[in-house]
Amino acid sequence: MRAPLSWLREHAALPEELGGRHLAEALIRAGLEVETVEQAGADVTGPLVVGRVLSYENEKHSNGKVIRYCRLDVGEHNDPADGDQPPSRGIVCGAHNFQVGDLVVVALPGAVLPGEFAIAARRTYGHVSDGMICSARELGLGDDHSGIMVLPDDGLVPGQDAAPVLHLRDEVLDIAVTPDRGYCLSIRGLARESAQATRTTFTDPVDRPVPAESTAGWAVSLESPAAPLFVAVTVRGVDPSRPSPRWLARRVQLAGMRPISLAVDITNYVMLQTGQPLHAYDADRLNGGIVVREARAGEKLTTLDDIVRDLDPADLVIADDRGPIGLAGVMGGESTELSENTTTIVIEAANFDAMTIARTSRRQKLSSEASRRFERGVDPAAAYAAAHRAADLLVELAGGTVAAEETVRGAVPTQPTQTIDAALPGRVLGTEVPAEQVVELLTLIGVDVGVEGDRLQLVPPSWRSDLRDPYDYVEEVGRLVGYDTIEPVVPRAPVGRGLSPSQRSRRAVNAAVAAAGFVEVLTFPFQSEHELDQLGVERDDSRRQLVRLANPLSETHPYLRTTLLPGLFAAMVRNTSRSNDDLALYESGSVFYARPGAPAAPRPAVAGRPGDDELAALNAALADQPRHLAVVLAGNWLPKGWQGEAIRAGWQHAVAFAETAAQAVGLRLQRRSADVAPWHPGRCAELSLADSHQVIGFAGELHPEVCRSFGLPPRSAAAEIDLDALVAAAPGAGEVAAISSFPVAKEDVALIVDEEVPAAAVEAALRSGAGALLESVRLFDIFRGPQIGEGKKSLAFALRFRAPDRTLTDGEAAAARDAAVDAAAAATGAVQRTE
Repeated sequence: MRAPLSWLREHAALPEELGGRHLAEALIRAGLEVETVEQAGADVTGPLVVGRVLSYENEKHSNGKVIRYCRLDVGEHNDPADGDQPPSRGIVCGAHNFQVGDLVVVALPGAVLPGEFAIAARRTYGHVSDGMICSARELGLGDDHSGIMVLPDDGLVPGQDAAPVLHLRDEVLDIAVTPDRGYCLSIRGLARESAQATRTTFTDPVDRPVPAESTAGWAVSLESPAAPLFVAVTVRGVDPSRPSPRWLARRVQLAGMRPISLAVDITNYVMLQTGQPLHAYDADRLNGGIVVREARAGEKLTTLDDIVRDLDPADLVIADDRGPIGLAGVMGGESTELSENTTTIVIEAANFDAMTIARTSRRQKLSSEASRRFERGVDPAAAYAAAHRAADLLVELAGGTVAAEETVRGAVPTQPTQTIDAALPGRVLGTEVPAEQVVELLTLIGVDVGVEGDRLQLVPPSWRSDLRDPYDYVEEVGRLVGYDTIEPVVPRAPVGRGLSPSQRSRRAVNAAVAAAGFVEVLTFPFQSEHELDQLGVERDDSRRQLVRLANPLSETHPYLRTTLLPGLFAAMVRNTSRSNDDLALYESGSVFYARPGAPAAPRPAVAGRPGDDELAALNAALADQPRHLAVVLAGNWLPKGWQGEAIRAGWQHAVAFAETAAQAVGLRLQRRSADVAPWHPGRCAELSLADSHQVIGFAGELHPEVCRSFGLPPRSAAAEIDLDALVAAAPGAGEVAAISSFPVAKEDVALIVDEEVPAAAVEAALRSGAGALLESVRLFDIFRGPQIGEGKKSLAFALRFRAPDRTLTDGEAAAARDAAVDAAAAATGAVQRTE
């Protein structure tokens, strides 16, 4: 909401020395968001005066342009008399919409107009043009292309300063109004807040109450509960040719709206002043009485923006005997709009249900100044006064006459009563607020306060529909006391509580993979079915158990994610498009699986805490939400340099990522070949816990088709594991083995196996046969060659043995090694390599 300071001063007795910036500071302390304070007209400097046209000559030049050489009386700024020529100034002008005797605005040499356009005397078209006759556009007063501004001849004197005449300069506060402060979308509301913030008096422009129902005026019927009040006032004999006075058009413009015509400008002016949206109908184009009802199936309406709209049965409309003539609270219809021939106007000032208007506005994708106010809540008590304020202006400025007969249907809804403890604001705010001060502050904002001992009976004013809960009043008291006066106190954490074991484990995993060189990103948790198709996910895969959002941010991604990979793929594409090619991106976050057959979630009341049964029903309706950990890699893991050639990032690093995460919580993973989308068949490893053999995820090289579909670099690699399952299997504090202080015994073995035997199977057999003395086993070499035969490979493992209570002898270490080799031979057919 843009609020000119001069307009605020009409209703709030602000000190003359109080400027816009100081008022902004006071409003900010009171809880309003003042974004900027604009110095309107500050870009026009230098002499700008009123001039009277004494004479002009039309001259046609060789370029085909007809100009006027004018002589103007600019008072004390005139050139001396020259022969028969009276004191005046000569100015060349290309416009032709003024006559001799008209008053115009003249920028004299030395003036600077918007866009840093400096005015100077210069020779043009054979004359010296000693200044410039200005249009509204050249002064930054609008987009009027009709030509020169012609001022009304109402006591203006040539040579006087034109800036006050044009209402050129003002300070304009631009305020972001939050949804709970709809009353601040008006000069009335902001002036009240300004008066409260500066502790001055406020004059309410809403100066008459809504009377009892009357049907003497235009016939109105309310057929929907979404319209509790409707006021119709008729004005006859309006002169449609009269222009908007400069003060009115300028205020409408400074408030952020475009001046259009006198009648429309008046309705906009009153809406900006009171916060009550108005609509004006051409009475001669109405067919019968006005009806407020829901739209009927198949009805259409052409709105004032010339768009034909299909109406929904839930849309609230204004109709006459022919059908809809307007979208209630949003925009009027073309069939009854005002024209240059309108002489009788019916003014509508109504109150509509906020949610109904909000839904219609969103459904029709049509937001207007009226809908923005109605959906935040409009003061119903302002309707009658606003209608008569507009009618009075039509009488004053357009020569109309207000019909004695008027219509008032419905009434102002009753405000809810709330009872609170007078000490509640102080307890919640954590500062002393005496009961007397609470009463004073709440009375200041218009609340009707009744005192009964230490209890306060509160009835909010009609414009404060947001005051419904005891803590709404506490917030108001805190706002008026000043949040900056409340001493912040940091609550002490309860003794003996810290991170849970699962939190510590997740932090350990995150620290380990980050230390290993992987970079964490955060992506949106939304997904589409198309992305699952791109991944190649089968129809019976659990990743197809999607949870659809009721109000998605984007219709292209209406589901909660069941895998982290598409988000990481999108992050990789954004980076590669910016030439960041060497990537190792990971994310830790929740995925969501719909529960087949889960009941619908209940909607508990908001008056109190849900009961145990309601909480159980809510939990039963929730989707499963395990935490996953995923990574995607492309480009080089290590760049080319003095140490050697570049090392490409590949499936090995994806597997290492998962193993690093497992090692961080004291676990070891096993691998075996798998065929799971979106990984390349034969280049995908199934990852399981070594002790329980529980599968927790997959890692490997992505399928080439997946890379092409998502726009990833060829041979990109990825891994995704169930982080919750990993953390749940982590050993507790009491399960960690003590570190032996005795030396390790090192034994290396090379085993020849068939090519198709996985190295993981050989490693598992070695572990099972080595016994309790085995501390670790690591594959450090794979060899293929004619020395070991075709279809064979040699796997070299480093075995490390250690006893907790003694130094192992060579015989004990050799016996454990031989037992491990025997187990590998029995399980995989391995033969120990001796050469």
